[in-house]
Amino acid sequence: MRTDSSPGTLPAREHLPAATAGTPVLDVVIPVYNEEKDLQPCVRRLHDHLARTFPYPFRITIADNASTDATPMVARRLADRIPEVTSFRLEQKGRGRALRTVWSASDAPVLAYMDVDLSTDLNALLPLVAPLISGHSDLAIGSRLARSSRVVRGPKREFISRAYNLILRGSLQARFSDAQCGFKAIRRDVAQVLLPLVEDTGWFFDTEMLVLAERAGLRIHEVPVDWVDDPDSTVHIVKTATDDLRGVWRVGRALATGSLPLDRLTRPFGDDPRDRDLTDVPRGLARQLVGFCVVGALSTLFYLLLYSGFRLFAGSQTANALALLVSAVANTAANRRLTFGVRGRSGAVRHQAQGLVVFGIGLALTSGSLAALDAANSDPAHSTELAVLIAANLAATVLRFLLFRAWVFPDRREPTTYDGTAHSGPAHGGTAHDGPAQDGPAHDHMTFATKAYGTHGTHNTHDSRAFDGTWRDATLRLSPVRPHDTDPGDAR
Repeated sequence: MRTDSSPGTLPAREHLPAATAGTPVLDVVIPVYNEEKDLQPCVRRLHDHLARTFPYPFRITIADNASTDATPMVARRLADRIPEVTSFRLEQKGRGRALRTVWSASDAPVLAYMDVDLSTDLNALLPLVAPLISGHSDLAIGSRLARSSRVVRGPKREFISRAYNLILRGSLQARFSDAQCGFKAIRRDVAQVLLPLVEDTGWFFDTEMLVLAERAGLRIHEVPVDWVDDPDSTVHIVKTATDDLRGVWRVGRALATGSLPLDRLTRPFGDDPRDRDLTDVPRGLARQLVGFCVVGALSTLFYLLLYSGFRLFAGSQTANALALLVSAVANTAANRRLTFGVRGRSGAVRHQAQGLVVFGIGLALTSGSLAALDAANSDPAHSTELAVLIAANLAATVLRFLLFRAWVFPDRREPTTYDGTAHSGPAHGGTAHDGPAQDGPAHDHMTFATKAYGTHGTHNTHDSRAFDGTWRDATLRLSPVRPHDTDPGDAR
């Protein structure tokens, strides 16, 4: 998994300023591969709809995925005849590669994509992007599985779609309802930080992007859509399903090991200035208490099972020490990841050492309780020993949480300026990369098929021009994202 992301957290979401002229607010990407017949009617229909209904400047970008038919000529002809249409040519296949390349190079603050077959009713386009324009949400997806959606498709595709989403819910704990609908949008400031973490270049790109965004706490808006299946779709279902299952395994493993710096995608709480000025307020106390209680209950059960096992061949004090030591190591690791959200291996040894100190305090409490019990009764029943240990562990648990929160896993996040820069790296042992990211060529694997990208005859990945000449981009500046050169071609 990629871990090269810009330091710091995202700024608070803000409503995009009203546009008068200049940079388009919306860039709709249409990835295509050998679509010479459907491309022209699709683009013209989409352009007509946006011209009639969309209240902001827009752009339609055709992303040609190494087509071998007349698709490039059709794309160039459309770009020449329609001012709002631009065409890109990529020499490698893969829908995810096309979206990442074009989105990384776009200067529009809202980025979207849709499939060339236009299976989704275009009346859902404005509801899709409106929450991103208003600053309410970070990503938006069309959902064919919402209750109010109306979908026309065969039982085979229906079964595959629902089974896939059940797999995502069961394996990756995904809460969004439809990962595969080719109708999505994202804010550019989010895309520039999120896309470097997304590894897939094919059909799993959407799912990986959504899972990482959801795990990072970003807001995903879902729009019920009317959708009609394209009977002439060229998607290779078996190969796509196999690749998706591999992607589920890869992402699940990365999330389980904490190798993704998702804390760099966090948002401030709300956009009210009063929220930003709050000080000395514990962050996530309620969530940490819940997580600590769950981990504590499981650790206590684990400890009691270990104690009962060790007690078969050792005395009570020895069995207690061994059981507490093993369970303490597991407890510290679980609380580190699940309760306090510390990811990666940085600081793990120090955290375990501090956890062993806390273990020593717990050992003193439980051993003292056992010593007191032995003094009162030379041969106590096993159930009595367990009851005493449970009571002692409850007292030790309260002290353990306070020590974990204040000493082992303190919240050391530094304040972030709201121009998109951070004073320090991510919290809890994340790697800090001080200094601004360097800009570079944004599309090494991409050639212009027609006029330059933008409305002023030049292409600038980090364009800071306003819609009226004064637009200032509040996004984090990143090194450009490049597709993998070694990835195998993705069948469409």
